[in-house]
Amino acid sequence: MLRKIKKEIGNKMRIKKGDNVVVISGKYKGVKGKVLKSFPTQNKVIVERVNFIKKHTRPTQQNPQGGIVEKEAPIHVSNVKLFNAKINDVSRAVFKKAGDSRIRVCKKTGDEI
Repeated sequence: MLRKIKKEIGNKMRIKKGDNVVVISGKYKGVKGKVLKSFPTQNKVIVERVNFIKKHTRPTQQNPQGGIVEKEAPIHVSNVKLFNAKINDVSRAVFKKAGDSRIRVCKKTGDEI
């Protein structure tokens, strides 16, 4: 029961769509890219130019030929770290309270993301 509830709610991810990240493990280690889409319930993100797969598609009206399409697949959020362009290094994102709201800040520099 608890596992089902946790899956519905999801974990709080510190990486969001549009963030610049660096892959820290796996086949694409060291590659920088932008987060195209995030899946908080699965703790996964899609990063541009990372984790390409070949997908076989059927012929449709938009694509009458069909064929094999290369596209990015999701990777686990633990395999990426946030890239800070100011210090040219990776860092974590943490939440700090600013009045009634929470803002994301860089752990190393304290700058707002």
